[in-house]
Amino acid sequence: MSNQTAKLDIDYTNERVPQEARRGFLKMFMIMMGFTFFSASMWVGQKLAEGLDFQQFIGALVFGGALLGAYTGALGYVGGESGLSLDNLAIRSFGRYGSYLPSAMISFTQMGWFGVGLAMFAIPVATQLLGGDKTVEYALVALAGVCMTASAYRGIKSLTIISFIAVPCVAILGTIAMVMAVMQGNGSIIEQFAVKTTDLGVIGGAGLVIGSFVSGGSATPNFTRFSKSGKMGCIISIVAFFIGNSLMFCFGAVSSIFVGGNDIFDVMLKLNLFYAAILVLGLNIWTTNDNALYSVGLGLANIFKMKKSTMVLVAGLIGTVMAEWLYYNFCGFLNILNCTLPPVGIIIVVAYFTNRKAFVTDTVKIKNVDWGAVTGVIAGAVVANFVPWGVPSINGMVVATLCYLAGQLINLPSVKQ
Repeated sequence: MSNQTAKLDIDYTNERVPQEARRGFLKMFMIMMGFTFFSASMWVGQKLAEGLDFQQFIGALVFGGALLGAYTGALGYVGGESGLSLDNLAIRSFGRYGSYLPSAMISFTQMGWFGVGLAMFAIPVATQLLGGDKTVEYALVALAGVCMTASAYRGIKSLTIISFIAVPCVAILGTIAMVMAVMQGNGSIIEQFAVKTTDLGVIGGAGLVIGSFVSGGSATPNFTRFSKSGKMGCIISIVAFFIGNSLMFCFGAVSSIFVGGNDIFDVMLKLNLFYAAILVLGLNIWTTNDNALYSVGLGLANIFKMKKSTMVLVAGLIGTVMAEWLYYNFCGFLNILNCTLPPVGIIIVVAYFTNRKAFVTDTVKIKNVDWGAVTGVIAGAVVANFVPWGVPSINGMVVATLCYLAGQLINLPSVKQ
């Protein structure tokens, strides 16, 4: 690609990010932290508080966070060292046409969560402002959709700016509210956690921790490809996912204990921090939604061979129009899809490390379809969704890995470039 074309595409949609475009530790850390500030993770925090005592809660965070960190850290390393997006990595591991499957899956899932995020902002704010007036609700969905789509349209630079604003605000204000809530509660935090209504267990809790963001974490290379090295991408991913996710779980758990809700927004309202609550809720959703829509743009650009920015606008419009319907009808289906994306990520990791030199030097023999990879995703998704024991996403990744490796060993037929 010529220098002139490269300057027009600062997001390097179809090529490797060159070293001169890579970013330092702080910028990348802020981007990844903003990505992990996922409001739906607070729902998981509520479930953890209802089913675990405090010691079990910490155990689930550590165990689940370690496994999630290992997965996202591996993807972060691959993205940082290769400089390639998830979709470009998929082309090299799934094949030119086979890559449409992971691109479609990540695009569909992240566009769905984008719409859900808009409603998660608009519904509680409209309820507090005018008792849930639908006109206000729709107006807030539209306003948030336009703002978030506009910033995602601007690409990685805009994501960086939003993250530098949002991450400190959400972390500081949310933590202050959480501490205030605990101090005003009846008894110590350990005593409050002890009043649980179910018996989830550490393993069950860890499964929820992993499942909360393992689908979004599959898109990690889309961002860590801007890291200066694979090591930096790995470290940033592990630390950001552990800190960011844990903070969201704590917000949700304290909300459950203090007000019986699942969002730090509810806690801040209880503490008469109305405007701070709107700020935290909005910024929290904005960072995740921006990153999600950015990934959708890259995925759809791979499928339809159009500009990433154009695909962001299309996806943002669809997500905004469908936001209310997605929120009320689609969350369960999106959670099913959460189990289908980890097989994609683990196949990319295995393909990369079993053929690392070819990936780095761009000498991979690109197939039309790698049937071992495609079979691995389908089989892994089935196992993850229907096998009742263990951790669903881990089960799916194990099966996907075995299928992919078997496909390479028996050299399933495919037309090469």
